[in-house]
Amino acid sequence: MSYKLEETIRLNQLFDTYQELLTGKQREYFQYYFSDNYSLSEIGDILSVSRNAVHVQIKNIVKNLENFESKLRLMQKSKLTYELIESLDRDSMSDRTINIIKQIEKVK
Repeated sequence: MSYKLEETIRLNQLFDTYQELLTGKQREYFQYYFSDNYSLSEIGDILSVSRNAVHVQIKNIVKNLENFESKLRLMQKSKLTYELIESLDRDSMSDRTINIIKQIEKVK
């Protein structure tokens, strides 16, 4: 199982957004594979499971993350919000408006 760089970046963004919806074990598998760059065999050795079990877990975790995004669209909404904030012409705004925008940016 191999993921292209773009896919890995997107999956890490999804993980950052939805990791609290995963179990502790799922987070552990994800971090070993995508953050620590361990192979399926190495993860299997660490967790005392087969390489195939790790493979299945990783596939399920990726599927779960994609399902969360397709239903909740938090990452998509965050990106759109960021793009809208960036498009504002801050030179023509009041100090109060600029301060509110800065507060919104901190929420993300």
